[in-house]
Amino acid sequence: MPELSSHHRTTAGAYDAVAARYADLVRDGLAHLPLDRSFVTAFADVVRSGGVPGPVADLGCGPGYVSAFLRGLGLDVFGVDLSPALVGIARETYPGIRFDVGSMDALEAADGSLAGAVSWYSLIHTPPADIPSYLGEFRRVVATGGHLLLGFFEAEGDPVTPFDHKVTTAYRWPIDELARLAGEAGFAEVGRMLREPGENERFRRGHLLLRAR
Repeated sequence: MPELSSHHRTTAGAYDAVAARYADLVRDGLAHLPLDRSFVTAFADVVRSGGVPGPVADLGCGPGYVSAFLRGLGLDVFGVDLSPALVGIARETYPGIRFDVGSMDALEAADGSLAGAVSWYSLIHTPPADIPSYLGEFRRVVATGGHLLLGFFEAEGDPVTPFDHKVTTAYRWPIDELARLAGEAGFAEVGRMLREPGENERFRRGHLLLRAR
């Protein structure tokens, strides 16, 4: 893995420090969120029916619960995360799935080798100026006709807005702006979903399903 930037080191260190507590908090992260779960399920459906060969990458996989959910839906999936502690928890919890320590902006995957990729609330810590390079890396590894799923905190009419995430600084994005940047990176929007904050949630949730052009 290439040498980490100060941003990468800060994010990895912050998650390493709370890895066990964070894993316990999100372990059933989709079980009680029917709308979110339905969008992840839709992603799996379009990947399975799309006819594009290759595995799916769960980028910023954390403790691996999304990877496991996608595996349960029939996808060949592997996970990548900056935090060695979270990757260790994922490997222990889901020994049948491959999990690697790595950065989403420098993936050890060949061009066009993936049928799809998921970034489920993992781009949220990326400095806004770096988002285009991350999306460009996603487009590099996802084959034409493959799909990308993004989950993020939505800005609710505001511009890109930093907020005090419990682990480390994160950003809320206007869904139109993130869709525009994904389009510039080579993805076409297939669909989107916004939902209002649930109990004990602070912000609206945004989800984008995209196809590599």
